[in-house]
Amino acid sequence: MALRGVCVVELAGLAPGPFCGMILADFGAQVVRVDRPRAIGDVSHLSRGKRSLVLDLKRPRGAAVLRRLCAQADVLLEPFRRGVMEQLQLGPDILHRENPKLIYARLSGFGQSGRFSRLAGHDINYLALSGVLSKIGRSGENPYAPLNLLADFGGGGLMCALGIMMALFERTRSGKGQVIDASMVEGTAYLSSFLWKTQELWTQPRGQNILDGGAPFYTTYKTADGGFMAVGAIEPQFYQLLLKGLGLKSDELPKQMSMTDWPEMKKKFADVFAKKTKAEWCQIFDGTDACVTPVLTFEEAVHHDHNKERGSFITDEEQGVSPCPAPLLSHTPAVPSSKRDPFMGEHSKEILKEFGFDQEEIDQLVSDKIIESNKPKANL
Repeated sequence: MALRGVCVVELAGLAPGPFCGMILADFGAQVVRVDRPRAIGDVSHLSRGKRSLVLDLKRPRGAAVLRRLCAQADVLLEPFRRGVMEQLQLGPDILHRENPKLIYARLSGFGQSGRFSRLAGHDINYLALSGVLSKIGRSGENPYAPLNLLADFGGGGLMCALGIMMALFERTRSGKGQVIDASMVEGTAYLSSFLWKTQELWTQPRGQNILDGGAPFYTTYKTADGGFMAVGAIEPQFYQLLLKGLGLKSDELPKQMSMTDWPEMKKKFADVFAKKTKAEWCQIFDGTDACVTPVLTFEEAVHHDHNKERGSFITDEEQGVSPCPAPLLSHTPAVPSSKRDPFMGEHSKEILKEFGFDQEEIDQLVSDKIIESNKPKANL
């Protein structure tokens, strides 16, 4: 796999950090998740392919253990607000003295500088501060966040993984590590570069533009059985195929780009879509370039013919159903682990042995409750 031989130490956190670590593990990295004592584990359920070490970083000896791990690791992934790692004597200046090649990835909501850098927040707050949230929502309604996908996972975990990849590549030339300041606000704003560069497409209020649900040819419609169809027929040739499938004639409708007529056209399209079931509309539009597709539930997505043909979802006894890693690499594809997620502290002793701790040291760390070593519970 592409990241075979790369050692990552991931400090446990909420969704963005675990997702970043899972990406690295899926593509071959050896990821050690450092959990806090008495924590409840990975509530994000994004621990595929990782091993767990429970370590008390608030105690000096626990911090010393982490420094020894980082002295041999390629990447440290930490999810804390500004200043937390420095208070633990685990800041980049200290760790880079012991390992100049270390990639020190700092994934946080507001970044490592600025007046908000020490404040708490969540996806919706980062999305709001990036400016993107102001663009999302129906006409006449409040802005709304599209789940917690954009800032947490797109602008956060995925952008941080990209930064780690670039830093690892640069290290092959310079031999040096570096600090990655991955701010979810900035990551989300960067994802929205298209919006910033195409202001002419966003002249109308939220929800009344071509790509935000305002256009009748770029929105969703309810079907007779309560399902939904997604329509994205922007180009004129695709729009004509949409009209053909709906049984409508262009010469009997306003011009496609007549924005003042869009509300009326949406009502007309909605009336037509409501007359047939989702399956019936699929029969009409499948195999065409009308850019009309069903809005699938999770269960439907797994069983859709196209996704099955590509193997887009993984199903196994331990991990259940989950999306396969993306993108697909032809020479070094990801091979996600089929093992169950680790129990907290399940691999503590094993990990320390691999990093050069002798048995006496390990036993003393366990005895002093610096680390925890927990065996998996037998199935009942």
